[in-house]
Amino acid sequence: MSQTRFQIELEQEEDGRWIAEVTDLPGVMAYGKTRDQALGAAQALALRVLADRLEHGEAVPEQLLNVSFVAA
Repeated sequence: MSQTRFQIELEQEEDGRWIAEVTDLPGVMAYGKTRDQALGAAQALALRVLADRLEHGEAVPEQLLNVSFVAA
């Protein structure tokens, strides 16, 4: 079983909000009032995108069975 690791880039906006982006999954970015909220929202969205890809045959299931996230 292979492991897929996704890096999440975090940045605080001028208004205090946090934005988290999963750079390997286009369009997967989320805001939060705190760093942890943004991180959690981005992880949840990334998992939804991966599930959608699996359901539509756009990804090989064996490559996505072990997924982890690393905050940068």
